[in-house]
Amino acid sequence: MEQEAVVIRAVTKRNARTFTLVGGIALISALCMFIASRALMGPGMVCFIFGMIFTVLGIAKWMQPEVSIELRPRGLVYHHHRGSIYLEWDNIQRVDIPRSIQTFDSHDLPYIGVRLKSLLPLIDDIPPRLATGLLSEQRPLLISSLNLDGELADLEHYLNSEFTPITLEGTDFSGVQAMFARRCAQLNTQLGYHVYLPEDCLDRAPREFLALLREYRSNLSQ
Repeated sequence: MEQEAVVIRAVTKRNARTFTLVGGIALISALCMFIASRALMGPGMVCFIFGMIFTVLGIAKWMQPEVSIELRPRGLVYHHHRGSIYLEWDNIQRVDIPRSIQTFDSHDLPYIGVRLKSLLPLIDDIPPRLATGLLSEQRPLLISSLNLDGELADLEHYLNSEFTPITLEGTDFSGVQAMFARRCAQLNTQLGYHVYLPEDCLDRAPREFLALLREYRSNLSQ
């Protein structure tokens, strides 16, 4: 009997309705204050600012996928609001928490790292819109990993080659696919993993998620 899939719902998705409702009420209250009296202009402005903040946060939460990660019998699926990626278990070499490496300090980074045996299936399958989004989201991770080790020369070399085509196992890639492939390879060189799942897409602590994932994979092999 095939093992059932396990779904993970991101903690950031929670309270979307509450944030949107509070924001809407604050904006309506601000409008009423503006209309009622000039003396209420100050409190009205405060309500308007808070209303905008809560509304934007609420809408951002609504935009997140209902399910962020799925553990399936054949692999792991990561859902992003720009698209999804599918990583087969047979192509996953290691899953763990990446660590920053400094001369005097080392600490966990807020990600789940996935090291792949081959980049080709990921690059061949990833939606361009998702690749573009991850390139933008992961740039601070790239910069910090290089700066932490003082390898500014490597950063310069990577940035100079970022837009050039790349060949993976005989398959040529260009454009955003090539850029994402080079980013994955560079992060693997610096931090030891190709794919990075942010911890805010989880519904539990990162180490608890790792324990769940390892238990799931262990059960598949039985």
